[in-house]
Amino acid sequence: MKLALLSDIHANIHALDACLAHATDRGAQQFAVLGDLVGYGADPAAVVNRVLGLVADGAWVVKGNHDAVALAPPAEIKNFGDATAAWTGAQLDAPQRKFLQNLPFTLQLENILLVHASVDCPELWRYVSDHRAAGASLAASSAWSDVRYVFGGHVHLQSLYCRGIGADLMKVVPTPGVAVPVHEHSHWLATIGSVGQPRDGNPRAMYAMLDTGTSHLTFHRVAYDHLSAAAAIRRAGLPTFFADRLEWGR
Repeated sequence: MKLALLSDIHANIHALDACLAHATDRGAQQFAVLGDLVGYGADPAAVVNRVLGLVADGAWVVKGNHDAVALAPPAEIKNFGDATAAWTGAQLDAPQRKFLQNLPFTLQLENILLVHASVDCPELWRYVSDHRAAGASLAASSAWSDVRYVFGGHVHLQSLYCRGIGADLMKVVPTPGVAVPVHEHSHWLATIGSVGQPRDGNPRAMYAMLDTGTSHLTFHRVAYDHLSAAAAIRRAGLPTFFADRLEWGR
């Protein structure tokens, strides 16, 4: 099975459609969306509808922090994400809101565990951005039987960690388009990056593809019309910083 893993779409329909087309062209047979469908971007309803279409075809989806905050915007704005939460929630109809509300924090599918942030208290939205956090997330995944792969997003960067039998946690720096062997005798954790808001200085969208038949994981970068996505944010009257981010890729 070829499993396409997408996360942190952030209401960017331009990037999502580009990644879906890219994955389909490469033979994706199953899709998983790892949270933050909405937030920051100009097209939350379109993105949720697109993901609902994937779900109708069997896709797996977990909840992200921006999905949660869009349904219950905070009274006090403390960060940029809070600034768009009320606007985002107002764009969604009742069925879309119910869909986001009912998403699980984690989802296990055989030896694969999906989560938005860390498996260690996923509802606290902890960032898996270093060896310590990756180790804590992997350790927490042992509560699920037979899990060999943990896939998450949240950090908007692509990374891969590996723990073999009796070995220290090792970080692998992925190269886009190059398949990495991820054999089941080891324990793996990957952050698959952001479809809709990359933050590494490169505006190209991010996703990953796991081939369970060959035990290879490939991280991808996909060019898309990020200038149109940025223009849509400005037309919607959202903070221009979010449009600038798409143009800068950071």
